Amino acid sequence: MESEEKKKAYNEYVERITPNNSLTKDMWNAFWIGGLICVMGQIWLELFMYFGMDKEDSASYTTLILILESAILTGLNVYPKIAKKGGAGCLVPITGFANGVVSPAIEFKAEGHIFGIGAKIFTIAGPVILYGIFSSWIVGIIYLILKGIGIV
Repeated sequence: MESEEKKKAYNEYVERITPNNSLTKDMWNAFWIGGLICVMGQIWLELFMYFGMDKEDSASYTTLILILESAILTGLNVYPKIAKKGGAGCLVPITGFANGVVSPAIEFKAEGHIFGIGAKIFTIAGPVILYGIFSSWIVGIIYLILKGIGIV
């Protein structure tokens, strides 16, 4: 009987502290915050092209700038606040990936450079980097073989 009362009390506690989210509001926030990040990227792209870079180089520099902005904002504890409001709207673009790399480094810096930052920095983004590099390597080997035999 006491177990049932504990379960009931626990369920009431969970209900009380669980935030009540509105799907429509969450989607709207993801839309406009993600859109704002895209607009910032487009502004950087247009600026680089305005000053004479071709589109491919401008896109590369735009990506680097967005990653740098995200890393700095994460370090200043601003990006997590934006991500809390914007949800997937700011976690899906490249800025979310940069946040995923920087956040563990900040969180585990107290454990030292080797066992803290070094060991934990890629806990979130590591699998993406690992499989991205590995698959690029495989595709490169296939391309090299196909080029060597004259197919490509």
